[in-house]
Amino acid sequence: GDSVNVKNGYARNFLIPNNLALVANDKNLKSIQLMRTQQELKNARERSNLTSLAKVLDKLTLKFTLKAGEEGKLFGSVTSQMISAELADQGLQVNKKEIILEDSIKELGSHKVDINLGENLSATIKVKVNAESK
Repeated sequence: GDSVNVKNGYARNFLIPNNLALVANDKNLKSIQLMRTQQELKNARERSNLTSLAKVLDKLTLKFTLKAGEEGKLFGSVTSQMISAELADQGLQVNKKEIILEDSIKELGSHKVDINLGENLSATIKVKVNAESK
């Protein structure tokens, strides 16, 4: 979307044939401006979707039931992959890389997990881990 000056040969032999650039005439400049406007609208829509997703996630509590030993220690652990899968089951798309866990959850009880949604947006979900009944 930027307008830059390049040497004629570079533009003619590389940029234009590989569809990396267009000649800066009025028609192309108007189409590029239209593309920029559409991209800004798309980003605004995604931003509002992220804001509503953050509000939903802040109210959400996930429950996991896992095998636990004595003193509330889990045999396994709750990982960011498990949290991401559980959110996907509820219809919320969150990448496991967006879930911020220092270490996996290895104890019973309630835990808070931060989710970084990008663009300075974050949410906190509650994760409850219960022992599997025998």
